[in-house]
Amino acid sequence: MTVVMEKPETSGEGRQNPTPPPVAPARRIRRSVVIAGIVVVWLVLFVVLRGKQTLSLAAADLTDLHRRLNDVNDSIGADRNSNPLFLYFFNEIRLVIDTLATFVQDLISQPSGDRPLPQIGWLGVVGLAGYVSWAVANWRVALLAVAGFTFLGLQGLWQESMDTLALTLSAVLVALLFAIPLGVWAGLSERVNRIVTPFLDFMQTMPTMVYLAPLTLFFLIGGASATIATVIYAAPPAIRITAHAIRSVPPTTVEAAESMGATRGQSLLKVLLPMSKRTVVMGVNQTIMAALAMVTIAALIDAPGLGKTVVQALQSLDVGTAFNAGLAIVVLAIVLDRVTTAASGRAEAARRSGNPLLKWRRHLVVAGGAVTAVLLYLSHTYVWAAEFPGDGTIGSHVAKAADDVTTWAQDHLSGLTNGFRDALTNGLLNPFQALLTDSPWWLVGAALVGIAVVLGGWRAGITTAVCVGLLVATGLWADAMTTLASTVVATVLVMLLGMVFGVWMGRSALVDRLVRPTLDAAQVMPPFVYLVPFLALFGATRFTAIVAAIVYAAPVAIKIIADGVRTVPATTVEAATSTGCNTWQIITKVQLPMARSALTLATNQGLIYVLSMVVVGGLVGAGALGYDVVAGFSQGQLYGKGLAAGLAIVLLGVMFDRITQAAARRTSA
Repeated sequence: MTVVMEKPETSGEGRQNPTPPPVAPARRIRRSVVIAGIVVVWLVLFVVLRGKQTLSLAAADLTDLHRRLNDVNDSIGADRNSNPLFLYFFNEIRLVIDTLATFVQDLISQPSGDRPLPQIGWLGVVGLAGYVSWAVANWRVALLAVAGFTFLGLQGLWQESMDTLALTLSAVLVALLFAIPLGVWAGLSERVNRIVTPFLDFMQTMPTMVYLAPLTLFFLIGGASATIATVIYAAPPAIRITAHAIRSVPPTTVEAAESMGATRGQSLLKVLLPMSKRTVVMGVNQTIMAALAMVTIAALIDAPGLGKTVVQALQSLDVGTAFNAGLAIVVLAIVLDRVTTAASGRAEAARRSGNPLLKWRRHLVVAGGAVTAVLLYLSHTYVWAAEFPGDGTIGSHVAKAADDVTTWAQDHLSGLTNGFRDALTNGLLNPFQALLTDSPWWLVGAALVGIAVVLGGWRAGITTAVCVGLLVATGLWADAMTTLASTVVATVLVMLLGMVFGVWMGRSALVDRLVRPTLDAAQVMPPFVYLVPFLALFGATRFTAIVAAIVYAAPVAIKIIADGVRTVPATTVEAATSTGCNTWQIITKVQLPMARSALTLATNQGLIYVLSMVVVGGLVGAGALGYDVVAGFSQGQLYGKGLAAGLAIVLLGVMFDRITQAAARRTSA
């Protein structure tokens, strides 16, 4: 066998060139190591500089910015009826919205004109609710609607419930009038979608309470401002989901319609909208749920309804009354959610059921409409059909039972609840809060910017630096850091719950079927409702707000993580199992690492939900920015400070959102 060897290369002088040694790849430093280094440096400097340049501000103190905002508020109040901008723009908008809201209230909740009762009494409202639910959904949902509305009256909260429903319906009507067309436009045009998406991100990042302060500056307090705030808060889900529905229609279907001579308008009306109807109705559902949540919180600016009852009860620590009103909000939310959810899939469900009565449905709908018309006439004409019968004894029993449970819990569980509260507060919350509030402001800002750069890149770092600078400018740095501490601690606990239950649901279809309905129901409840049971257990403290925030934000994090774990390919899990990995190793080494983007998204959503709830916790002693906002509504001299606190909350939300979204994109990449 002959071996042929290549002649080594030689230089021009006949010398052999040595083979260069292999270049070792540069070792990248893990991001967790860099973040750990930033934290270590922060801790060292904290020990040395503790208590210096903390920018603390007493509760009653005001900065120049707060005084200027107070002056702006006063000047706007003085010029409201003379300034052309208010005379011909803001006042006109307020008048139109107020007219709409008053009209709906006159129909179902408030005395109308010379009548001591609304135009439609309780019998007509219950009959109409049942008929509409049956017409758009099915008979089971109709029974739920009738039972739910009747229960509201038995609680002794009929008028309050109808006020809440009136404002919700008014806001949803206005929101959908421009949200659905805008969503269709964004679905048809990628350019429009790119333009509106940042605005929608910003609107959905802002906690609910933040909408209220600036709107009262232009539209005063009352139902009109509450409706306008609700419209702004509730419109983004409808815009997003409608745009998604339009983009989800297969392009081949549209091309086939156009090839047959259909114009763009005909393609929209005959193809795109019919094929995306189910998804659009889901958007309407999300808009109604957001509107209901916002209307209850708008009680802080004197919006009538159940929210006002809850706020007054929370402020006086009346757990029984708060629980009864909170239960009414939950019942109303469940009815509205079930009706719109069932409506989105009614046609398909009816076809699958094979019900022989389907061919008679049109005649039955007409007959049901006639019966409903009779009920409406009776409720308009006769007092017995207009006033809800009874004195709400069920509501008094519910309130008394809630008070009894609260007293029992405080007498028998105080050792356990106080121990848990003190352990978490002293072991985790207080040290972290001290690190944020007692460090020099520039040190905390530098640490936040550094962490943002490591997690999300330079753009996230620049956004964080701008937010830090603006937080300092608000004059509420210390309060912002207190809110930040509560938010981060609650988010960590939310993610722990999310990973435990999310992995469990992602790995077991049975567990998912059992747990998911509970999570869906929990997401229906407005934020106010979560405060009530924890107020009974832990009293009026910041810990109450934190626990309520954890329970409020956990469902969305759990569902996102469960979906992320479920999308891990089964073949990958089987390969890990075949190599001898046990369950713990499969979870920690395969499923969670491959679901990193879902974990990051869950963190993003958990932070936003927690922040909004921690701020609402200002009603039950959470302090910090939430208290500043609430105090600004109730005390005129603190209005400017409350407005600045709202801006600080927005800045925290934007900072959280940008960092976590950038981190999610880098993780996916």
